[in-house]
Amino acid sequence: MSLTYQIILIGALMGVFAIVAGRVSSRLGAPVLLVFLGLGMLAGEDGLGIRYDDVSGAYFVCSVSLAVILFDGGLRTQRSTIAVAGLPSLVLATVGVAITAGIVALAAWAMFGTPPAGALLIGAIVASTDAAAVFFLLRLQKLDIARRVASTLEIESGLNDPMAIFLTLLAIEMIGVGGLSFGEGVLTFLVQIGGGALIGWAGGRALVFLVNRLEIAAGLYPILVVMSALTIFAGAQLIDTSGFLAVYVAGFILGNERHRASQLILRFNDGIAWLAQIAMLLTLGLLVTPTKLLPVLLPALGVAAVLMIVARPLAVFLCLWPFRFTMRERAFAAWVGLRGAVPIYLALPPIIEHMPGGETLFGVAFVVVLTSLMLQGWTVAPAARFLNLALPPSKAQAERRDVDVPLGAHRDIVGYTVLPGSSVLEKSFAALALPEGARVLTVLRAGAVVETAQVDRLSPRDYVLVIADPEQIHTLDRLFAPRRGGGGVQAGEFTVDARQTIDDLGRLYGLEVRPQDVGKTIGAVLAAAFGGKPVAGDRLAYGPVELVVQGVDDEGAVDHVGLALEPEAERPTFGRLMKRGRSRLRFVGRRIARLAGRGRRA
Repeated sequence: MSLTYQIILIGALMGVFAIVAGRVSSRLGAPVLLVFLGLGMLAGEDGLGIRYDDVSGAYFVCSVSLAVILFDGGLRTQRSTIAVAGLPSLVLATVGVAITAGIVALAAWAMFGTPPAGALLIGAIVASTDAAAVFFLLRLQKLDIARRVASTLEIESGLNDPMAIFLTLLAIEMIGVGGLSFGEGVLTFLVQIGGGALIGWAGGRALVFLVNRLEIAAGLYPILVVMSALTIFAGAQLIDTSGFLAVYVAGFILGNERHRASQLILRFNDGIAWLAQIAMLLTLGLLVTPTKLLPVLLPALGVAAVLMIVARPLAVFLCLWPFRFTMRERAFAAWVGLRGAVPIYLALPPIIEHMPGGETLFGVAFVVVLTSLMLQGWTVAPAARFLNLALPPSKAQAERRDVDVPLGAHRDIVGYTVLPGSSVLEKSFAALALPEGARVLTVLRAGAVVETAQVDRLSPRDYVLVIADPEQIHTLDRLFAPRRGGGGVQAGEFTVDARQTIDDLGRLYGLEVRPQDVGKTIGAVLAAAFGGKPVAGDRLAYGPVELVVQGVDDEGAVDHVGLALEPEAERPTFGRLMKRGRSRLRFVGRRIARLAGRGRRA
């Protein structure tokens, strides 16, 4: 009995310490995944002495955790994101992963003489990326990224795991049965990917129906959703289709349909996804013995170098070449192909199947992930600034609570806490720019109900109940969201109204207007340049200046444009890179010294 409590105590303490350490280390810009993984290694056999060698148990924990993480990713992927970057991200997540795996396989075959199937296995294991880690690091430093790039990386990270898993299992099968024909490989791919997508769609539709029809306690809806997601995942895996793709698609379907307890489900899934991330990384950290990595250190570093410097950049540049991505955008996507826990997870099946060299594969995957987290993870934000893709922070999220109403009412009731910096504080209550048909039901101030007729202006921390059409909730979110101050990189020296004509801008700044643009608004010129779907961060060189999309309204039309009068000054050079690198090192040094000083005083 005491052993049970000891396991609970150690596990809980590791979880608490991981969260606290992740928060402290994030102030230095450290990748939080690296912290979780490092803590697992510190507690393991070469550290505190906890011996954990249950590979099957680790595979179980990681499978459940990854399914939960992918479901949460699908839940937060909006249709608008798919519209902006669906096709390029799909190409990057399939063709790009295959190219990456193939180049790494060629390198492994050439450098180490690995047999073709084994070389493909190495390439497939390290081919997938973890964009969630990238955006977490950017949020810590209060940076937004040009939306076209951000959307592409976000969707790619949700779709490339199934492709990497398929290639890994295909390589294992090739090693086991001595080879597969091209037709068998194509059929396996279609069954895995097509079947997973179909099951995910059907499961997502069933999940929407279940949540909206089942009358249960509000706290049970998030649990119902997570258990249903795991059911979809396991069911798809059992019939030899991609459960990881199925659970991502199911999350996407649920997240883009009206359903009960939507905010409660989102918040619960955010927490459970973090718990899954911590559990997975701590488990994998415990599983590895650092001293056993020494024999594979040099070969693994060679694989990591090929992956980061050759394979990923080449795959990104080839896959994004047909689309509207600038060189800077492609360079950023190539560099921040951060590796997370998935490559280590994919190295577990060869050990479970008792394949020759399984332990070596595990060691190589672990070193590659550590190298990626240390080199690429530490440089995500500097790379965004260096390539001039970081935007001034947009509005923060509104603090919103949803009130369940009958689904047939076609109206939603939402409650907003008025935060400092919100747009609603700038005008009188009567002049609030609410969407047509939306109405404030009541205002709560200091715990007391205030009649709307008696409210002159809203105050910070007021709680406002609003009834509106479901399609208007996004507009209300923007209205009640606080503005962030400062930060970010320059998005043009001046801001101009996108509704003015390009002719007026040309006369004002001495620009030569292109014949096809005469009479058009600036917004229309940008829309034509980006296929009718311009997004924040898009840049268009126009003569000696650059037009930068700063904002897009709810209809997708450009409303504000930044004007960069000296775009050459914003382009990266080696000298600016060195200067920014030295500044970053000085900043980290001061942080470490300050923390050390606090420790001595304590």
